[in-house]
Amino acid sequence: MIEQIVLSIIQGIAEWLPVSSEGLSVYILIKFFNSDPSQAVSYAIFLHTGTMLAVIVKFREDFARILGLKDTALTKLLFVTTIFTGITAIPLFYLITSFRSGFEITMLIGFMLIVTGLVLRLPKGGYREFKSMSITEMAFLGFFQGFAILPGISRSGTTISFLLLRKINKEDSLKISFLISVPAVLGALILDLLSNSNNVRVELGLITVAITFFVGYLTMDLLLRFAKIVEFSKFCVILGLLTIVLSLIQFL
Repeated sequence: MIEQIVLSIIQGIAEWLPVSSEGLSVYILIKFFNSDPSQAVSYAIFLHTGTMLAVIVKFREDFARILGLKDTALTKLLFVTTIFTGITAIPLFYLITSFRSGFEITMLIGFMLIVTGLVLRLPKGGYREFKSMSITEMAFLGFFQGFAILPGISRSGTTISFLLLRKINKEDSLKISFLISVPAVLGALILDLLSNSNNVRVELGLITVAITFFVGYLTMDLLLRFAKIVEFSKFCVILGLLTIVLSLIQFL
């Protein structure tokens, strides 16, 4: 029970920061709770259920327009990005869930955190609205989002950085990044459910989702503002290097 509470709080906070909440959860599960790598990845994916619900509630008006087919631009964006997210995420999912060594996956987390740090250093700033995005840009956005299935790659950091590189304004970039996360998380949950026999117990699952949802919803605005003023690129690189060094020391 302590494990579920700790991980739920971490997910509820880390989801809004460009530091890879999945990477943190997988690392903690392996190093501190002795979880099997594939089970750790599976549980880290499940933890996103609560924060996904927080995003749905936060942007409920946008999702209502999408479901009511009243915003064709948003509907098209979610449709295209989801397809291309699946193209990269599905094979990578089967790759990481095939890992049997904690050393392999913690090394992956370390290297991917460094990649995240480098991505966050890319030039930022834009003036375009998301409605001006081409189909090709939407496809690449989804393609890059798919790499976030790898623990250590920040989904929000990657997608927001891509949008800003394409000169989409900051407000639209942030909003779009979270809107496109919902079908991506739903897809990952379904894929994991179909592929993994070690399902989370219902009662513990409900508690986990509830805690993650409330922590995530209550901290979302504050942490998103915090993420705008703090330089996370150096933090991710340092954390990645530390993860690699500690993994090598333990392995040797």
